[in-house]
Amino acid sequence: MNAALRLGFPAALGAYLIWGSLPLYIRAMKHVGAFELLAHRVIWSVPTAIVLIALAANWRDVRAAFAGSNLKWLALSGVLIGANWAIYIWAVNADRTMEASLGYYINPLVNVLLGMLIFSETLRPAQWVAVVIAAVGVAVMAFAFGHVPWVALALCTTFAFYSVIRKKVAIDSRAGFLVEVALLAPLACGWLVWFATTQPGGRWMGEGGWDIGLLMAAGPITAFPLILFALAAKRLKLSTIGMMQYIGPTLQFLIAVFVFRETFTPVHAAAFGCIWTALVIFTADSLMGEAKARRLARTARPA
Repeated sequence: MNAALRLGFPAALGAYLIWGSLPLYIRAMKHVGAFELLAHRVIWSVPTAIVLIALAANWRDVRAAFAGSNLKWLALSGVLIGANWAIYIWAVNADRTMEASLGYYINPLVNVLLGMLIFSETLRPAQWVAVVIAAVGVAVMAFAFGHVPWVALALCTTFAFYSVIRKKVAIDSRAGFLVEVALLAPLACGWLVWFATTQPGGRWMGEGGWDIGLLMAAGPITAFPLILFALAAKRLKLSTIGMMQYIGPTLQFLIAVFVFRETFTPVHAAAFGCIWTALVIFTADSLMGEAKARRLARTARPA
């Protein structure tokens, strides 16, 4: 195993394990409320990001991130990731963790569609089949829930557009993350001041005691998997990242069913069956496409 793989694989595994187990942390903090937890998640991400930038001595990218059009795009990506966090926290506390996991299962397929619409990428026949099967799964899930699974659709859409913007902005992930949370922090601080000083039962740091440390931990819990993912993405093949990205929603799904005891009926099973079938087709096609590209590259290489 080469050095890149030795670092990249555990980094990716760590990122997806943290993301996958995040519902346990959110549920443990349910008593502080969704927007209260979101505010602390933003606020404590700022010093965490600053420490990470300082350790990397990468202030040049921070200056570049605050310059020109980069700042505008990162402001938009900050709004998208903030909305994603808010919806996710609310969903876990509203006993809709299973629906949230569905959103992250279909996220890769939404990325493919956005690649076609925004970057003029061409979908292969197998990818179209995967998208259609996934759409059937979403329709079945809508029937199971009795409503459109808006939590899943909102989560996958906000994160997909967030990914598009971060692909467009050529800035180090740590610097970009710092700018995003720094732009959101005044809003989070303003909301927390309003909540603590004007609302009945308002408070600054939850109920005190253990809540203080747990709320401060929201920053590292948010920042570390993003940094680990960035390290892994530079060292692993896209196919490896693509396979590992299902660890997160699978853990979320298992936590929803076996820990939170959310309802899982045969109709839910049919819906997830469609999604999992679509992902198998999509992943297999991606692996075969990458293998074909490598063969063509070797053929085109001069002797």
